Amino acid sequence: MSAQDNTRIVQQAYENFKNGDMQGLLGLFSDDIQWDLPNIVNVPFSGKRQGLEKVREFFGLMAQNQENLMLDMSGFIGQGDRVAALGHYAWRFKTTGRDYESDFAHLWTVRDGKLAAFKEYTDTAAAAAAYLQAQSAAP
Repeated sequence: MSAQDNTRIVQQAYENFKNGDMQGLLGLFSDDIQWDLPNIVNVPFSGKRQGLEKVREFFGLMAQNQENLMLDMSGFIGQGDRVAALGHYAWRFKTTGRDYESDFAHLWTVRDGKLAAFKEYTDTAAAAAAYLQAQSAAP
């Protein structure tokens, strides 16, 4: 597949996420997808995962703990089987109502028309601070 085709697959993933189409989103992933978020203190869905079922679990944990307030994509850069997605997001913690936001870069690998790997780069300190505040505010 071309870099342009791979970029379209990544763009579709974000559209599916924004529209709440989790079945459509998960359908874009390979069965052996590698999922890599930075380890963030007290964030239950951070860290690495391997396989579609573990990534499904990630989205479930994320939905239990926070809600998306904003997802703005600023650009996509495709080269070969790699696509970088750049943007800004904001989240609200369900237990406390506190918000946090950050710029991010996501690096995707596309293999045989499926998303085979994901790695996130974001402001982990902001997320950790917000989660720590959420932890300390809990009764």
